[in-house]
Amino acid sequence: MLKTKAIITILGSAGGVAKSVLSILNKSVQDHEDPIHNVIRDAVIYLIDHNQKESSYYSALFPHLFNQFRIMNFDLHNLPLFQKHLRDSNTSIVLDVSWADTVEMLQCCNELGIQYINTALENKMVDDNEDEFEGFPLMERLRIFEENKSAYTNMKGIVCSGMNPGVVQWMAIERMKAMKEPPLACYIVEHDTSFFQDETVAKENCVYTTWSPECFLDEAILSFPMMMKEKTPLFLYENVYDLEFKVTLGEVTFNGCLMPHEEVYTLCRRFNMEGGFLYKVNDHTTTLIRNNLDDVDKIWDFPMETLDPGKHPLIGKDLVGVLLVYNDRELYMYNELSNQEIYETYQTNATYFQVACGIYAGFASLLLDPLPNGVRYVDELLTETGSRYGEYVQYYMKDFVVGKNDTTDGLLLDRMKKM
Repeated sequence: MLKTKAIITILGSAGGVAKSVLSILNKSVQDHEDPIHNVIRDAVIYLIDHNQKESSYYSALFPHLFNQFRIMNFDLHNLPLFQKHLRDSNTSIVLDVSWADTVEMLQCCNELGIQYINTALENKMVDDNEDEFEGFPLMERLRIFEENKSAYTNMKGIVCSGMNPGVVQWMAIERMKAMKEPPLACYIVEHDTSFFQDETVAKENCVYTTWSPECFLDEAILSFPMMMKEKTPLFLYENVYDLEFKVTLGEVTFNGCLMPHEEVYTLCRRFNMEGGFLYKVNDHTTTLIRNNLDDVDKIWDFPMETLDPGKHPLIGKDLVGVLLVYNDRELYMYNELSNQEIYETYQTNATYFQVACGIYAGFASLLLDPLPNGVRYVDELLTETGSRYGEYVQYYMKDFVVGKNDTTDGLLLDRMKKM
């Protein structure tokens, strides 16, 4: 909880996630009912990126915030310069949506008692040595972060608070309240049908995703499929795209691929459930990967593009949610957003808006809630503190589908189909 004027530093301000977060904050500053309106109205906001946008970009998209912006251009690998900025600006909270090393950013914030939030774990050493950690890059990022996590005692922080990880942990914990018995399994599920309205725009051998294609490929072709069992991460010795797993959410059904994800590790370790992340992206990218499974390394040389409705109109939706499995039934909860509707209001795609809602919720909790010191995952935040995270999530993310299946498709291996 902040008791003084907020000095906010946003890292990676020129990227797609930052654009979505700033779009929400541009609404917050106009909306007197918004939980953080009074904080944002009086805040100073520093925007940092190593490949910074022109001021005209920010003034056109975020006119109600623009006078509060201080635009800066430097590389976050320059830690002395970053530390100097934090001191000189008297920053009170860092919102990190960059690729900067998470542990390094946290160490800087902890030294000065600055609050911190991000959407994912980043690690420069892992990124620079992909061959060494091939198959297991996420586990190495988690290992390094958790070796350092207990040292952050001079600050308050939330890590991995986007949509997934982030909002999905809140969904899972909300749905668990409906049953006295614990679930056998919790699957994080996502079906993203986003693509160009005019499909002729698409280039044949281009990787298209609604978020960072490089980060997507880390999960899709650099990693082995990961599941959790008995609080232990287990890996299948298969290509991610050689397997599919059935997902049923009432009348919605699809087959997703099993990919490693932070929230699967943290949530299933905490509640001792089987778990996995089952993800289906657009058919174009799915087909491209499957056509190149004999040599996936060459996919890294293909062109890559984030689906941006500001460049070409998009159709389709992104559905993200949770599926809890019990002996004789399944419970589910999901959010599904249309690219066309989100773009009309927030000038971004559905995926980035969902991520931004998770950042907003964690950001609001740091600003408004009396949290104890320490850095927490979202599931830890929800079970160990009095955070009103779920209330903040629902301020901008309005539509959730909640339901049950009267039968079950079973655990992961029961759902598996080899392609």
